[in-house]
Amino acid sequence: MVTQTRSLTQAARRLNTTPMTVSRRLASLEEDLGVRLLHRTTRAIALTDEGEEFLPYAKTLTETEQSARNLFSPNKQGATGQLRITAPSGFGRRTIIPLLPALMAENPELKIDFQLSDNVTDIVGLGYDVAIRIAPLRDSRLVAQRLADNPRVLCASPDYLARFGTPKLLADLHQHNCLRLSGVPQWSFIVDDHISSVSVEGRFSGSNVEGVRTLCVAGSGIAQLSAWDVQQELAAGELTEITLRDAQPQLLGVWALFPTARHLPTRVTVFLNALKQAMAR
Repeated sequence: MVTQTRSLTQAARRLNTTPMTVSRRLASLEEDLGVRLLHRTTRAIALTDEGEEFLPYAKTLTETEQSARNLFSPNKQGATGQLRITAPSGFGRRTIIPLLPALMAENPELKIDFQLSDNVTDIVGLGYDVAIRIAPLRDSRLVAQRLADNPRVLCASPDYLARFGTPKLLADLHQHNCLRLSGVPQWSFIVDDHISSVSVEGRFSGSNVEGVRTLCVAGSGIAQLSAWDVQQELAAGELTEITLRDAQPQLLGVWALFPTARHLPTRVTVFLNALKQAMAR
């Protein structure tokens, strides 16, 4: 609780106790472990390196105790507690948010804190149960579960291709207006069984998928997005997939990331099952 609120006082309020009690319990835990878990000053509280490492295990211990108690509670139905999720904005709005009303209806004791972010989030430090990512994975500390394939797709509107032609080779992209995500000046492809990155230029770059996709549908240029980001537009004919003769799309995945694989809370497994079913449909 302290790691979420960054305040002993706020944590005490949520736990319906006093800041002194929270401070004493924290000091007792640190004494038992023989390490300092939090840096505490009059202005701020932050996890130490040891605290970062211990946090997933602390959450697991708490959740395991609560799950055990729920086994013998006749009033508990379905998943319980607060489920904290983070996901990319485009995928989150299109794929995750629509399944949440039914998930909450089926699990009346479940609370959900859902954050949309296109940045790589420190899920351990911020206390998330699960992060959904569609980009290549970089954090080896986290436990990853692949949910689905998610290849990159090179696409443009039929109107744009009619006006400016369809690129046939990788080099042809230099003759087109490429719509980019901010901070992604290169697009990746598979060339001769190896990943090849190509610098692209264009008149527009945006901080999120929605902006790039909107301009692409409007005929402003060519975009490279993931299959899950444009599947609706491809099916509706608003966008056309472009196939290059000398390069293949990079095969990515939709991943679920966890702080630890030990004793995943029921609320996490219930959410993942619902997400998998939604994606299968």
